[in-house]
Amino acid sequence: MNGRTGGRRSDQIRSVIIETDVAPYAEGSCIISTGATRVLCTASVSTNVPPWREASGAGWVTAEYAMLPRATHTRTRRERSGAKGRTQEIQRLIGRSLRSVTDMKILGLHTVTVDCDVLHADGGTRTASITGACVAVSLAFEHLVSEGLIVRNPMRERVAAISVGLVKGEARLDLDYEEDSNAQVDMNIVGTQGGGLVEVQGTAEGDPFPRDDLDAMLDLATAALETLFAAQASALRID
Repeated sequence: MNGRTGGRRSDQIRSVIIETDVAPYAEGSCIISTGATRVLCTASVSTNVPPWREASGAGWVTAEYAMLPRATHTRTRRERSGAKGRTQEIQRLIGRSLRSVTDMKILGLHTVTVDCDVLHADGGTRTASITGACVAVSLAFEHLVSEGLIVRNPMRERVAAISVGLVKGEARLDLDYEEDSNAQVDMNIVGTQGGGLVEVQGTAEGDPFPRDDLDAMLDLATAALETLFAAQASALRID
């Protein structure tokens, strides 16, 4: 027993549940639960693109992220005057991740905005947001196909994300809040079905860490992404 919540192994992720069509007015939606972390992802379609994008004939995918006031142990103030640094960083990461797997030419002159609202935070909110946003956006793309507005789903492959870190000198997968708060190294890995890496965010919170630990954490994350892709496929009813 390594002291992890629920007795999880170091290479074991928390339970993943993705419920789709939870927001009837959105073109695509889901709630993703990874352990106690819960994020509502809604994808909205508009029939225009940013002015700088119009001449290209290509679409755009963007994201917004927010932590609801009591998603955490104490109330978080709403960001009424615009997104602050951490929020901006996360929503840009979500947007980049989704655009990396989307054929913008097939999307045409449409913008898809995915809103990721954290209902309950227990670590891994940004990675859960990316994994859930991919499902919501895929559903929105299918909506455009069903309406005859585009010829096929422009998502080339799915994208997902997972956290990993060093806690008490041990490489651990899918950190909860307590582990994340005490980690010597905290990393977020974004990858695609085809095995590509979209983004690797890693920080030593104190002493530098050796390359061998980086390799061990990447190996844990790569294996875990397959579980997330399977959860996405189940939610999207893909065989």
